[in-house]
Amino acid sequence: MKRRVVVTGLGAVTPIGNTVPEFWQGIREGRVGIGEITRFDTESFKVKLAAEVRDFDAAERMDPKAAKRMERFSQYAVAAAKEAFADADLHLEEEDPFRAGVIVGSGIGSLETVESEYAKILKGNVKRVAPLMVPKMISNMAAGNISIQLGLRGKCTNVVTACASGTHCIGDAFRAIQYDDADIMLAGGAESCICPTGVAGFQALTALTEETDPARASIPFDKDRSGFVLGEGAGVVVLEELQHALARGARIYAELVGYGATGDAFHITSPSEDGSGAAKAMELAIKEGGVRPSEVDYINAHGTATHHNDLYETRAIKAAFGEAAKDVVINSTKSMIGHLLGAAGGVEFVVCAKAVEENYIHQTVGTRETDEECDLNYAIGAPVEKEVRYALTNSLGFGGHNASLLLKKYEA
Repeated sequence: MKRRVVVTGLGAVTPIGNTVPEFWQGIREGRVGIGEITRFDTESFKVKLAAEVRDFDAAERMDPKAAKRMERFSQYAVAAAKEAFADADLHLEEEDPFRAGVIVGSGIGSLETVESEYAKILKGNVKRVAPLMVPKMISNMAAGNISIQLGLRGKCTNVVTACASGTHCIGDAFRAIQYDDADIMLAGGAESCICPTGVAGFQALTALTEETDPARASIPFDKDRSGFVLGEGAGVVVLEELQHALARGARIYAELVGYGATGDAFHITSPSEDGSGAAKAMELAIKEGGVRPSEVDYINAHGTATHHNDLYETRAIKAAFGEAAKDVVINSTKSMIGHLLGAAGGVEFVVCAKAVEENYIHQTVGTRETDEECDLNYAIGAPVEKEVRYALTNSLGFGGHNASLLLKKYEA
């Protein structure tokens, strides 16, 4: 018998707020966190915009000495994890640390460390390469640093599936609790690669928009969409076995009831054209949740504002939902915060948990007129206030990785 899993803590660092209350206020205000890149000179780049985290001081969110031994993506991860842990009102001295774990991923790790240290090597300064280059660079250190900072000694891993990393991490943490590997898991994603290598790489793929108006840069499903906006940040949540949460009187945001994961086996960057892989991931999550597609109230789409993703994800929703596709409310949080790559799924899961809690579905900001085949309800022009009993979140990653999670309003 699988154990029930609930969401008891939320943490986020984003381009529109460095805590969950700030972030959610930005969501409700429809704030766009996109602006000119400030991290480096973009004169030789066609891409000028990104969604940077601003006014983040790691020393205020964690031990300053420890923060200096982390790169930015790990700092974001630790800050979000500490917020989620405090939000859940957890006290490690009251828990078995071997029953509390971490699965937090990053699609890339730290390209900034690679850049700065490789520059030394190119200049012949091999002896000046930082001793902590490797532990600051590798993607598993988001999870490792969270474990160290919070004293969590249970399962500690990270899933790296590009832009699906955060969602797969939450799904694997869900499974760990369901099958009694843990009682508490911190899960999600973190990313920070707004640097010359990151922007140049995605620009060369023609994946990034060259739009210079922040209000029209990230416009998922719009007929004029031209690519995604690179973002950064972290989203980490506390998942907990239901009886464990009830025994300590925890606040419950929602219940996590379904997880689907598939591969497209199609192309290294493009989703399958018929959306069949993403459709199957949604179908699996919905089936595990024990509901019909018509019972799902809301989908937080991957919605990157690239031509292929938005078109093929729309086809996937139609394939998975059939006639119910026209009734479900769909939006894309990336319209406000850009694409956080491996962190996207974690942050968007936070949005879904808040949507279930507050019965509020934000609009897809900036999107005005959809193209002909993107003909579903994408919450354009205004937010939707309605009861949200079931919310589905999708993430799709380069390599054909698909992941879907289904949340439910908690009922005893």
